[in-house]
Amino acid sequence: MAKKILVVDDEPDVVTYLSTVLKDAGYETIEASNGEAAMAAVLSSHPDLITLDITMPEMTGVKTYRKLKEDAKLKSIPVVIVTGVAHEFKKFISTRDQVPPPEGYLEKPVEPADLIAAVKKLLGP
Repeated sequence: MAKKILVVDDEPDVVTYLSTVLKDAGYETIEASNGEAAMAAVLSSHPDLITLDITMPEMTGVKTYRKLKEDAKLKSIPVVIVTGVAHEFKKFISTRDQVPPPEGYLEKPVEPADLIAAVKKLLGP
């Protein structure tokens, strides 16, 4: 059975790109365009991993990440931050006391090989 990955980004082209790369590698994908939709998808679909953009309308990726990691039932789901925000953001999010650092971090534009490597590192081959 294919591992299920939730792809969260407010840019439809990015969602399509990431989903296509993941599907081509044998993963099942679920898509969400903002943090609210992402939380609903997590609760209904129970993904094995989440790729999460940071700058989104309605509920930002930071707030979504915090909600995921503060929930005892959801905090074990690995999150790979996929963002165009500067590299300093990785340092920022990794120093928050309230939540652990993300399990992965990729800067846009994402190379397909880098995405698949990050996913395989967290989910296995």
